[in-house]
Amino acid sequence: MAGLTIGQVARQAGLGVETVRFYERRGLIEEPPRRRSGYRAYPAEAVRRLRFIRRAKELGFSLAEVGELLSLRAASRAQCARVRTQVEAKMADIEERISDLARMQRALGELLELCRREPPTSECPILDLLEEGGIG
Repeated sequence: MAGLTIGQVARQAGLGVETVRFYERRGLIEEPPRRRSGYRAYPAEAVRRLRFIRRAKELGFSLAEVGELLSLRAASRAQCARVRTQVEAKMADIEERISDLARMQRALGELLELCRREPPTSECPILDLLEEGGIG
């Protein structure tokens, strides 16, 4: 039985061995058959699927969302519009997170403005506002 070892698959996909095992446990890739030696023999297709997962994760998709994308990829009758809808939802999520980060950045900047001198921590305006909840 020909096939790739888990180390070969991981290397070619740009992932760690434990990550490959994790994706197997999550059902994102199938557990391959074992050779007589007991080692798993991964098909070359596993590398392609793992690269897909890695790239989708790099774009911010959760494992559940990656699973949905993989299902759409496998469904020959699925429409590209369904994939587009998922990407649009991810874009909206990212835009919201960017907005939240900008708000946090402004709030932290305001805190830094309050603390121009070097008081003891008992008089620190940053710690006082964090305790009182008067920021953001």
